[in-house]
Amino acid sequence: MQIIETDKGYDIKFDYNKALVEEMHTIPGAWFHRETRTWKVSKHRYKEIAWLRQRHGVKGNEIHRNTIPEQYGEIPPLPDLAVDLKLVRKPFPFQNNGIAYLMEKRRVIIGDQPGLGKTQQAIGACMALGLKRILVICPSTLKLNWQKEWMDVAGRKAIIMNDSIKNTWHTYLNVGYVEIMITNYESLRKYFVALGWKKQPDAIFRLKDIPFRETIGMFEAVIIDESHKVKDGSTQQAKFVMGICRNKEYIFALTGTPVINKPKDLVSQLHILNQLTTVIEHIPQPKDNHGRLTDSAGYKRFLERYCDGQAGSNLKELNYRLNKYCFYRREKQEVLQDLPAKMRQIVLCEISNRQEYQKAEREFVDYLKTVRGCTDSEVARKLRGEMMVKIGILKQISARGKINDAQEHVQEIIDSGEKVVLFCHLKEIAHAIKDLFPGSVTITGDDSTEARDRHIRRFQTDPGTQLIICSLQAGGIGITLTASSRVVFVEFPWTYALCEQAEDRTHRIGQVNSVQCTYFLGDKTIDEYCYKLIQKKKSIAQAITGSTEEIQEEIIDELLNLFNQR
Repeated sequence: MQIIETDKGYDIKFDYNKALVEEMHTIPGAWFHRETRTWKVSKHRYKEIAWLRQRHGVKGNEIHRNTIPEQYGEIPPLPDLAVDLKLVRKPFPFQNNGIAYLMEKRRVIIGDQPGLGKTQQAIGACMALGLKRILVICPSTLKLNWQKEWMDVAGRKAIIMNDSIKNTWHTYLNVGYVEIMITNYESLRKYFVALGWKKQPDAIFRLKDIPFRETIGMFEAVIIDESHKVKDGSTQQAKFVMGICRNKEYIFALTGTPVINKPKDLVSQLHILNQLTTVIEHIPQPKDNHGRLTDSAGYKRFLERYCDGQAGSNLKELNYRLNKYCFYRREKQEVLQDLPAKMRQIVLCEISNRQEYQKAEREFVDYLKTVRGCTDSEVARKLRGEMMVKIGILKQISARGKINDAQEHVQEIIDSGEKVVLFCHLKEIAHAIKDLFPGSVTITGDDSTEARDRHIRRFQTDPGTQLIICSLQAGGIGITLTASSRVVFVEFPWTYALCEQAEDRTHRIGQVNSVQCTYFLGDKTIDEYCYKLIQKKKSIAQAITGSTEEIQEEIIDELLNLFNQR
């Protein structure tokens, strides 16, 4: 057993022992922090701590690393660009500052708010550095966009990897036919892992056990778009990206939402950049009972320093160290004073299927009554998944009931001669709206990559195409729809960050009008509660990255508390 005094109380660690766990339960207020595998005890329980020390022969009084005062200073401005970029599309001055930072730091998270041209900055840095043999890893829906951007920004040809070159792609690099390869996360194993390898279902999944092909060493630089997709370091995709990026001198990770839920989301991204130990190098490594250092990777120190508590801790320090070594973020109001304002409007709908909704809501409340008082953590986890499904049913019914009001609103916009971008989640809703507006185009999971690219071009250039219907997943990131300054949400995602990502398909470089975003909420439905919650919860990312993005933290619990009051 190890007892560590902290500035807040005591941290108690030990290898799992049922008897010791039962002892911890006898200490009032003691709780288990799953991420750090530590029992937390309040400072005024010193008598109980003294009893534990005596009973188990624990000596010494180690001082926890969180007792190191929070260390931060003024974040310096980004450097000026000292080279003349030979690009087809000239960057904005603030983009030149970003390019200069990328050139200086080499392994960086570009966290600019959506719409500020992270793609152009990454491409500009590669060109300024004279890099060759570059791999771009991005979501499948953005591969064509990246290919187009390389040509538009730098006049460089890029190849999208496919099955026809699965085993020969490296020859294109060897002969100099092309220098940029583009692939999606789901295809990494196909191109970069030895043939026939499969993760063993019951084995521990370790990076060192993955047999990567030697050809991954051909790339000088790796660009990782939407890098928050690999925030969970235990997934296959994250480990494939880690292996591909290992020992690379230049790695640029792009994400407008680097933190989705908690500071822990940064761990995998920083590890991929080989910057995790840099960020926490000021924190002494812990030692075991034999005096050996136990955290060379920095994972434990990061969690204990910045994730010690529900909302995190020492976040000003984390923000400072990220910006000092490997991260920058600008918001639109900081760098584009002439960018039009973005306004939000709420429209409450009297849903057309009220009786259906009320019936489903009563069933949900009755269901909650049957599971109240459940304390077993494993059962609670399983029930949580069931609750998510049932909450999803309520949202689905509400969405169907809003179609009539949304149709009238969209028709008014079209009749005024404007274009409109409409977001929804369910295929059923997208198909229903498409039937109401036959001349519209779509960006949904049913559309092929080529069809999506064609529909975007048509919406952007054809005056007769006034409505584009986008699913939140397929159309909420990475595309430009600046032909419209009107955005309508029939359904909306769980987090503020994803709402803003979708809004920023129109509110980005190239927009010349004020952008109006209209959210349709079913009156007296789960829509109102969800929207209020996602607007309320914006604090964690603000503290870490300077963002105004939403961080979804236990939003489901708050909804359940709301229904449990009935």
